[in-house]
Amino acid sequence: MSADGLQLRRLFNVCTVQYISVLMEKNPPNIKVLISADQRLQRLKEAFHVKYEEFPLFYACAPGRVNLIGEHIDYCGYAVLPMAIEQNILAAVSVNNSQTIHLANTDPRYKDFTTSINEVTIDRENPQWYYYFLCGVKGIQEQLSLSPLTGLRCVVDGSIPASSGLSSSSALVCCAGLVTMEANQQSVSKVTLAETCARCERYIGTEGGGMDQSISFLAEEGTAKLIEFNPLRATDVKLPDGAVFVIANSCVEMNKAASSHFNIRVVECRIATKVLGKVRGLDWTGLQKLGELQTELGLSLEKMLGLVEEVLHPEPYSRDEVCKILGITAEYFSTSILSANTQHEVSHFKLYQRARHVYAEAARVLRFKAVCDSAPATAVPELGQLMNQSHASCRDLYECSCPELDQLVDICLQAGAVGSRLTGAGWGGCTVSMVPVERMDSFLRTVKEQYYKPDARRAALLKQSLFTTRPGGGATIFTEE
Repeated sequence: MSADGLQLRRLFNVCTVQYISVLMEKNPPNIKVLISADQRLQRLKEAFHVKYEEFPLFYACAPGRVNLIGEHIDYCGYAVLPMAIEQNILAAVSVNNSQTIHLANTDPRYKDFTTSINEVTIDRENPQWYYYFLCGVKGIQEQLSLSPLTGLRCVVDGSIPASSGLSSSSALVCCAGLVTMEANQQSVSKVTLAETCARCERYIGTEGGGMDQSISFLAEEGTAKLIEFNPLRATDVKLPDGAVFVIANSCVEMNKAASSHFNIRVVECRIATKVLGKVRGLDWTGLQKLGELQTELGLSLEKMLGLVEEVLHPEPYSRDEVCKILGITAEYFSTSILSANTQHEVSHFKLYQRARHVYAEAARVLRFKAVCDSAPATAVPELGQLMNQSHASCRDLYECSCPELDQLVDICLQAGAVGSRLTGAGWGGCTVSMVPVERMDSFLRTVKEQYYKPDARRAALLKQSLFTTRPGGGATIFTEE
């Protein structure tokens, strides 16, 4: 095995990995990762055997994440501050020469799927679970110019609540990318894997910025991460003692790929970038992100907020107004600036509100890290205040909350949280709350009584909807002894 291959194993926190493809028998086995004691893996192994009448040859997992602060700014080029959670996507895999990919899921709600390795196509109009898996396959195939791919049999098991804002879909993409790399005996850095999986999720129509994939691969147990982009890098952020982060699911599901809400916000930020750049005399045609605009102008975040106040008006901009400002035709605007699933979805754009949120939220992320680094004695109340400001901005300026999320945030604050906010894309999904350790029991009891138990559907989902979390590790590969 190459030195690069051995390095990759260490990067993924795997002591050792044995390649098992029939095409790769010449590679000597390493010390294997013992997983037989894990009940979930045993259940997955048995499900795989029942499905395919053979046992899996290796396992891959990728964690979900909770974003502590920094919402909807990664695709604008700004740093975010997530941590991986213990819930993850786990896959059992075998490889063969069948030239097919067989996918199954332990959840009976999700149908089996089979496709040829020569016809890996993704239907973005029909975002089924297996298309997210195929995003990861296709991304690695194209990144590494793999032809042909190794045939796969795979059973997937997920412990991340679906459409909850905890990145179940991106974790599935990352897990699939890792499976494809391992099955085809490829070695790349986890930074490359993160960047590849961020790009390839766009096959299904989501124009995200890379936070979810980056933390899934770059996470380390026990620490949150400041994730920065261009170039991608991750810095440890030690969270303060004395407080616990609690995730609460609103039980309102939101699938980013199944609606245009998310991509409309991406487009509004793009238009705001171009309008601000035009007014400031820049060549706006190549500018795509509000972060790029700040770099070009060489201004502080505070001054960028001043520029937003000076140039953009709070009233929504029509298509005609944007075209007039930029000096472009309606056709150019539709085909070169809007995305495929927003061309016919929206006629007015809230540029002032979106840009103001992005620049203020980017500043809150940097302040959050600075407080964690330098003020442990006073960190908890100040971090809570930053989280509360973030939720208010998401609710009022970015308009990505919903009544249930707002209600849940209010209940969490009344129950004793020092800070609470939506996390993930919004329009449903989860909140994350910072709760002093001594208030934890009463906090959980109050949230259960006030949000979950009055509603039969929420009460039925309580066990997987309200839980504490700590920073977990990143994506990894296991083999069985």
